[in-house]
Amino acid sequence: MSSPHPVQPIPRGSEHDDTAALSIHDLTVAWHRKPVLWDVDLDIPAGCLACIVGPNGAGKSTLIKACLDLVPAVSGEVRVYGKPYRQHRQRVGYVPQRESVDWEFPVSALDVVAMGTYGRLGWFRPVGSRQRAQAMGALAQVGMEHFASRQISQLSGGQQQRVFLARALVQDADLYLMDEPFASVDAATEQAIVEVLRTLQRQGRTVVVVHHDLQTVPEYFDWVVLLNMRVVAAGPIESAFTAAHLRATYGGRLTLLEQAASALGRLGSGDSGDT
Repeated sequence: MSSPHPVQPIPRGSEHDDTAALSIHDLTVAWHRKPVLWDVDLDIPAGCLACIVGPNGAGKSTLIKACLDLVPAVSGEVRVYGKPYRQHRQRVGYVPQRESVDWEFPVSALDVVAMGTYGRLGWFRPVGSRQRAQAMGALAQVGMEHFASRQISQLSGGQQQRVFLARALVQDADLYLMDEPFASVDAATEQAIVEVLRTLQRQGRTVVVVHHDLQTVPEYFDWVVLLNMRVVAAGPIESAFTAAHLRATYGGRLTLLEQAASALGRLGSGDSGDT
């Protein structure tokens, strides 16, 4: 989708790091002339497990979609490993919110995952045995190989989420953007997703996740972006995920700050707690 206004490029001499997996410079997104994101500016380093947290309406999902050119930006630019996103599109994998998908579409789990190979294969070339084998391997990574022939409408919510995660995995991307992959899943699926994310990180990939559970932030991630239309803070968990930054992000809502305090306490004691 094209932007209603010219998108401004990153100027020469920018302070942004060209080695960053994701570099967002002065990004503004508006709906009906009302800003949803305002002057978002940050670098997410390569090889980290990062989450984006913030209150409802803070623009978290919009930020992910703007990075992928799925919504138009008023101004700003997004770079992937130092190049404009459109030049490195194939290096990026995406897991959308499960609620945004038409799960009644008559297709099997294996077919959904195989769609992830289209970026390398090309839209008009048929999926072959090699691609289907890759899709089966990705399903195995998320514990869904025995459901390969099952229609997606017959899967539970957690199983559907695992299938979409497998679809992203088969893209073999360097950077993964995931929009609330833990939403409305059972504990077993949540742990399966966490293990996949950690495996990706061990392989040198970068993962950026829109997340809503403050209590699990220190346990699951090593880098955080606190967002409320603008970036309140961004950086390693130890320096950015603080009570002061959370208060600035959420407006001092007591229950959320209590969750954060509990999470920070577990981080300091070395106790990861139960999920």
